[in-house]
Amino acid sequence: MAQLVKQQKTGNYRWVVVALLFFATTINYLDRQVIGLLKPTLEVEFAWTEQDYSFVVMAFSAAYALGLLFFGGLVDRIGTKMGYSISVFGWSIAAMAHAAAKSTFGFGVARAALGLSEAGNFPAAIKAVAEWFPKRERALATGIFNSGANIGAVVAPVMVPWILGIYGWEEAFLITGAIGFIWLIFWWFLYEIPSRHKRLTAEEYEFIHSDSEQVVIGAAGTVSWKKLLSIRQTWTFVFGKLLTDPIWWFFLFWLPSYFSTTFNIDLSKPSLHLAAVYTATTIGSVGGGYLSSYFIRKGWPVFKARKTAMFIFALCVVPIIAARYATDVWVAVGLISLAAAAHQAWSANIFTTASDMFPKRAVSSVVGIGGMAGSLGGFLFPALVGVILDTYKDAGNLVGGYNVIFTICGFAYLLAWLVMHLLSPKMKQVEI
Repeated sequence: MAQLVKQQKTGNYRWVVVALLFFATTINYLDRQVIGLLKPTLEVEFAWTEQDYSFVVMAFSAAYALGLLFFGGLVDRIGTKMGYSISVFGWSIAAMAHAAAKSTFGFGVARAALGLSEAGNFPAAIKAVAEWFPKRERALATGIFNSGANIGAVVAPVMVPWILGIYGWEEAFLITGAIGFIWLIFWWFLYEIPSRHKRLTAEEYEFIHSDSEQVVIGAAGTVSWKKLLSIRQTWTFVFGKLLTDPIWWFFLFWLPSYFSTTFNIDLSKPSLHLAAVYTATTIGSVGGGYLSSYFIRKGWPVFKARKTAMFIFALCVVPIIAARYATDVWVAVGLISLAAAAHQAWSANIFTTASDMFPKRAVSSVVGIGGMAGSLGGFLFPALVGVILDTYKDAGNLVGGYNVIFTICGFAYLLAWLVMHLLSPKMKQVEI
């Protein structure tokens, strides 16, 4: 009871900020996933092969990688409010532009524009969390807003087939793309950094800046990429993202096709199977942020809490290898749900390691650099996926192709955790 009273006295406006970040991330992933759900329709419309589709995905991934570098530095320079606004405005326009595509090349251009602009979401959101939360709450806050990715992925399999059935694939892009403009209105009137926010109490302001980091980062200004790339902790984050982000992108862009080809799921109708997978990832995202925060509240050092939680989540991905033996769709859903939930739990913590290790003025840039590495993996992995699936499809064993890919997914996180541990055994805080 005393703790509840203290919390009420402190104030809760920082959770309004998390709600804004949550809905932005939901819209981000809704717009991103539309093409995966329309893939069977677009394959017929434009006579795509698996490699054609992989090239469209690669266009998004390559542009997303460049966009992360661009927005990482931009958000640190012009601030979270303006940087996020530019990103959401840009990706909403790009998402709607898919409706005008008349060729595979046209989709590639629209995807590239979407990737470039959507890249601003996580650098801006992670920086906002660093600005509004002390370290002991950051993983939970990150897990909550990051669960928006899962909600977007849950809404899309229900919303997109419904729009497709009533209106057509063009309208699916137009309607989902327009939602971002509604969010922008709320963002512009409700968000500001703590030092300028008129609705923030003095008690909550003090709580936000209650950890010792505030003393360390007294310097102003941004930090150059050259300086950041010379720091071991930057590479810790880079390799963690490089080895795991492509797996999540595979889940986003190929799971609808996997269920369609392996279990004859009709994607022209709302998919309960995909909704179940992404509902599980919501639990993983929030639960992943909660677990490391729980360890910290129990008295564990911050970095030990993050690493232990991430190791647990890496182990939870391994069972996806058994999906090759699944003959019932719901068994496959269960195994994939566990892996996808573990990824989001991992994601909530790896993002938080950036704000744990680096001062606030460098967080967005570090997230941009690491995110770029993850997107580079996301650019290369679809090419491999396309080759594997087309090879096995030609041999009359498309399911075997997915089995190879699931095996890669199963070991990726343990490898990433090991590399991160070797690079930064103690994950010391950087002083710049």
